Amino acid sequence: MKTASKRFWLKQVTAAAAIATLAPLALAQEAPKSVRIGWAIAKTGHNAGGTAATVMPNYQLWVKEINAAGGIMLKAYGKRVPIEVVEYDDRSSTEEAVRATERLMTQDKVDFVLPPWSTGSNLAVGPTYEKHKYPLLAATAVTDKAPELAKRWKHAFFFLGTGAGYAESLVSYLESAKKEGKIGNKIAMINIADGFGVELANATRKAAKQHGFELVYDKSYPIGTQDMTPLLTEIKSKNADVFIAYSYPPDTMLITEQSRINALNPKVMFTGVGTQFPMFKAKFGAATEGIMAPGGVDFDSPAIKDYFKRHKESAGYEPDRFASTIQYTTLQVLQQAIERVGKIDRAAVTQEIKTGTFDTIIGPVKLENQMLTKLWYVGQWQNGEFYGIAPANRAGAKPGVIPKPGWKN
Repeated sequence: MKTASKRFWLKQVTAAAAIATLAPLALAQEAPKSVRIGWAIAKTGHNAGGTAATVMPNYQLWVKEINAAGGIMLKAYGKRVPIEVVEYDDRSSTEEAVRATERLMTQDKVDFVLPPWSTGSNLAVGPTYEKHKYPLLAATAVTDKAPELAKRWKHAFFFLGTGAGYAESLVSYLESAKKEGKIGNKIAMINIADGFGVELANATRKAAKQHGFELVYDKSYPIGTQDMTPLLTEIKSKNADVFIAYSYPPDTMLITEQSRINALNPKVMFTGVGTQFPMFKAKFGAATEGIMAPGGVDFDSPAIKDYFKRHKESAGYEPDRFASTIQYTTLQVLQQAIERVGKIDRAAVTQEIKTGTFDTIIGPVKLENQMLTKLWYVGQWQNGEFYGIAPANRAGAKPGVIPKPGWKN
C-alpha cells in the first residue's frame, strides 16, 4: 500500500511539474493576436477640422508608437500584442456617431472604443458606452454636466473640465485686469448654438454677474454660419473692452478674419476652439498676438517639448494647444491601465482608470470623481506661441498681455 501510494503521489507531482513547465507556453498560445481598438470620428463635415487637429493625429501617433515597440504588454500572457484598428467616418453627425459606436461594440466587437471630437458628439455616444460597459475617455468635451454624468455613467471619464471652470477662470482673470485699470466692465459675447458654446455661454453669464461685469451683447449663432459681419458690426457699436466668442474652428477663423477687416480690436479678444490650432497661427501669423482662448501649454516642460516633436514628425504639423495634450494623455492612461491589468478586461481596466495614478506628458494624472481637474483654462498667443496664463498660480503660467496689440498684417 505504501509503495502504491508513493507511486501515485510521484505521478501527481510529475504531472504538476509538467503542467507548470507548459503553463507559460499555453498562456502565450492563448494570447489574442491583437488588441482591437475602434473609433468613429469626423473625417468629413463641419467637425472634420477639429478632428484633424486634435483627434486623428493623436490616435495615429499612439498606435504607430505602440506597434513600433511591439504592442501593448499583456503580462497575463507574457508578451506584447499589437493594436489593430477598426474605424468609421461619423460625417460630423451625432446620429451616425452613435450608430457607428454601436456597430463597433456589438458587430465588430472591438476591445476598446476611442471617442469622437466635440462636446455634442461625446455626450451623444455616452449612453452607448455605458450600455455596453466600455470606458469613455472624453478628451474633447466641456460640460457642466460632467459631475452629474460621472455619477450616472460609471464608465465615463471627463478630461477637459466644465464650462463653469473655464468661465470662472476667465472672468476672474478679467476681474483682476479690471481692478488694475486695464479694462472696463463691459463684455460682448457670442456663442455657437452647440453643446460647447451653449455650456460656456451659460456659465459666463453667471460668472460675469458675480464679478461685476455688464454683458452688453449676448447672442448665439447656428452651426454653419458663413458671415459674422452683422454680429461683429453690432459688437463694435457696443464699445466693450472684452469680446468673447465661444466658437468652433470654422467660425473662429471667420470671426478673426472679419474682426480684422472691420477693425474690431477690443482690449481683450477671447475666441474658441481653433484659436489654438496650428492652422490659426499659419493663417494669421503676427496678427494672433494677444488673442486669448481656452487651453494653453507649458513649453518649459521637457515632456511637452518631446511630445510636440514626435507629433510633428508623425503628422507633419504641430498639435493644437488646447485638447491635443489632453487627448494624448487619455491614450497614455488607457495603455497604462491595460498593461497594469495585463489582459483585455474592460471592467478591470475601467476600475484602474478610476483609481490609478498615471505618468503622462502633462505630469502625474489621478482622476477625481472620474474627472481631470488640473487644466489650463485660459491661454494667449504671445510672440508666436500659445501659453497658458490662467490659473495664474499654476507652474509654467505666463503673465497675460492686456490690452491686446493692434491688428498686424
